[in-house]
Amino acid sequence: MKKIFSELAFDDPMDLVFGTAKTPMEYGFDLAVGNGKVIPEIKFFPKPNQLKSRETTVNTYKEITTGILKRAVFLGIEDVQLELELPSQLTKDVKLGGEVIHVQKEILEKFKNEFGINSALRGTVADIRNESKEGLRGDSLDVIIESFEELIENDVDAVCIESFGGKEVIVEALTHGDISGVIFATGILASRDVSYLWEKIVDTVKNRAIPTGDTACAHANSAMVLAGGFTSKMISHVFAAVVRAVSAVRTLASYEAGGIGPGKDCAYENTILKAITGYPMSLEGKSSACAHASLIGNIPMSVADLWSNESIEYTKLYGGMGPEVSLEMLYYDTSLLNTSIQEKKEFLLQDLIIKSNALKDPQALILTPENSIRIAKAIIEKSTYYERSLNAALEAVKIIDENQDNLALPQIEIRYIKRIRTDLENLPDEESVFIDTLVRKYTQMSKDFLPRNYEI
Repeated sequence: MKKIFSELAFDDPMDLVFGTAKTPMEYGFDLAVGNGKVIPEIKFFPKPNQLKSRETTVNTYKEITTGILKRAVFLGIEDVQLELELPSQLTKDVKLGGEVIHVQKEILEKFKNEFGINSALRGTVADIRNESKEGLRGDSLDVIIESFEELIENDVDAVCIESFGGKEVIVEALTHGDISGVIFATGILASRDVSYLWEKIVDTVKNRAIPTGDTACAHANSAMVLAGGFTSKMISHVFAAVVRAVSAVRTLASYEAGGIGPGKDCAYENTILKAITGYPMSLEGKSSACAHASLIGNIPMSVADLWSNESIEYTKLYGGMGPEVSLEMLYYDTSLLNTSIQEKKEFLLQDLIIKSNALKDPQALILTPENSIRIAKAIIEKSTYYERSLNAALEAVKIIDENQDNLALPQIEIRYIKRIRTDLENLPDEESVFIDTLVRKYTQMSKDFLPRNYEI
């Protein structure tokens, strides 16, 4: 039965802090998450030439996992989570994906038995659907579900997917700075697809693994990357911040369909999702600089239960292989966070983390604990994806407007605040009218957009 979140798990910013969730979890080899401690979560990706054959693929993942665990022993790490983001070829070749998971779990068990390391393995299946050729409900979806089944059969602890429903519309909406297109693509189309997909995932998983929730990478992370830094801006930073707020609506759909956390790291909107659900959340920020730059930096750390690095290539650095080096940096970050918890100084450290970065950019500002709760509240006050998306966007605009002097926004960004607010206020009250209008608009703008993919 679908769950509808209508109340906040955290309504006081003083309660929304790193290392503590309303519903802590224990899984894998005695790994406890959200129970007063922040855990490093390491992600990695082989080079393409390391995946040329079944043998090299399995051996490479064996080397990566062993290297990570050896570095953990070297550093005295007691708790760690690994995430295998399956490349498309490991998703399509379901048996190979399962074999890699099996090998990794054997290594985790070995290091648990020999060194007492508490650990777990998250498996993220690639979204290999082609919305224009076969649709979002075609044969590739069956392969995705088969991949989940195979991972579960090989004892994966938690499963995830970065789904991309609505991508064919959000690309056009971002390019044209069309906030109505964002509400349509991210808030409505993607939410519908996430709900449909996660009901299937949860039904497949049953009680054999943990369904951990989706991420808005194809939407909000795309906007973040396009917004850039203080140079090479391709889209407005205010606009990108509003996209992030709306993305929480579509990611929430995975939890209302049965996901239970810990949320996946590249969903920066997880700060908002933690306020709503109370589930543990993995987050990334400055630690993901190996994969991309952003102005959000420290902010996600302020509420993280797992602290992750984004994918790092399996390549040689002076300090060792990339994943091992990333793990060490994550570990010392989490050591600082956990020491503050032990010394009962976590709120002091959180305050410093927030002050160091919150006014760097609108995208960072809306994700502070206080503002995450404001956006979370705006979302759950409504029940439809359309109303929730409008509320989230308007609240984000309000937050940015209230802080525009402290943000030292240039005039072009200030104009975007007014433009977005006006565009949102002029949208129709009726969802059906809005959908009909946007369907006509985007079927002309995007040849890949097929309304039937979203049962429209």
